Amino acid sequence: MMFRHLFKLIWNKRKQNFLFLSEILVSFIVIFAVFSFLTYYYQNYSKPLGFAYKKVWSISYDNGLLTKDRDSLSIFYDNLYNSLKAMPQIEEVSYSGSNFPYANSTMTTGLHLNGKRFGYVNNYVIGADYKKVWNITLIAGRWFLPEDAVTKNKNLIINETLKKQMFGEGNAIGKLIGDYEDKEKMKVIGVVQDIKANGDFWPAGNAMFSRLDTGYLRNNHNILVKVRDGADATFESQLYKIMTNTMKNSVEIQHLSEMRDAKNEVTIIPMVIFIIIAGFLIINVALGLFGVLWYNINKRKSEIGLRRAIGASGSSVSYQLVMEAMILATMSLIIGCFFAIQFPLLSVFNIPASVYIVAMLLSILFIYLLVFACSLYPGKQAAGIHPAIALHEE
Repeated sequence: MMFRHLFKLIWNKRKQNFLFLSEILVSFIVIFAVFSFLTYYYQNYSKPLGFAYKKVWSISYDNGLLTKDRDSLSIFYDNLYNSLKAMPQIEEVSYSGSNFPYANSTMTTGLHLNGKRFGYVNNYVIGADYKKVWNITLIAGRWFLPEDAVTKNKNLIINETLKKQMFGEGNAIGKLIGDYEDKEKMKVIGVVQDIKANGDFWPAGNAMFSRLDTGYLRNNHNILVKVRDGADATFESQLYKIMTNTMKNSVEIQHLSEMRDAKNEVTIIPMVIFIIIAGFLIINVALGLFGVLWYNINKRKSEIGLRRAIGASGSSVSYQLVMEAMILATMSLIIGCFFAIQFPLLSVFNIPASVYIVAMLLSILFIYLLVFACSLYPGKQAAGIHPAIALHEE
């Protein structure tokens, strides 16, 4: 009966309530966008990193002055590997393509399985000790062995996300999958844990690892070294001189911990700016809601005074105004949820549906708390209206 009366009051003041409904709807859409970003980043951040970046340095070099002969180049790189590995400050060494973690470089390809194509697979071309440098966890199968260089089918290792997409809960080890054009078959020999190569706040995505062969050495420009405790700036300077003298060309050494911080800042800074802008917008909306409620109460002084004159308590008047605001908020949220639910249904931006669902629930809770907080003080002021004064003013 109470709600029926409230709906009747809201309907009679539908023109005055239109602004209130609009503000709530706009607020919900903004809050939904903010919570979608935050939920997406948090879900990715809560997942394991998948590798150890500390004490790993990358050495990038220009190999343009090296010989082009494949055999000579192979001997050169073997000697360089042995020289670096022999240094007491270096624990592990591995050659790598340019798209190692945090390198701001990507190389993707496509794979085929039973006629179905899987696109945007991160393609990592790596050295034999890549797993040791990063301390990558092998979930199933094995890592590369020297004899893999002469197998009939090219061997590769995939990550767990790609494994689930291609094989579900089934076994992937030993299965043959097609390359980008589905002309050559490659054999899966291992599955590794996902590695978040693009920073803590981004998903690992699909990934495959293939062993760097002698034909790729001409295109190789990166060495990854895992240093031991105590490797300081003096050793870094020494390593730089050795690499410069060896390559006879430009060399750059970077620490992966610093590259990780830079990568995360690219995500964090825009996110903070977005939150600040949304915060100012919410403050404006809250002031707007407060003003609309305050205005409505002043316009309804005679109604409130009459209710108080016939015996209505102050708490019941306050309760009525708060409930009116909450009902109006519910009506706006129903419209807002209709638009918000389209995001998970249509898989917008290829983001998991759970992100949108959680963001929508958090947005609904936030709007209810905002409207409740904004309606409390006007409701209290309405409850304090003296019936004689209100009726006298009328």
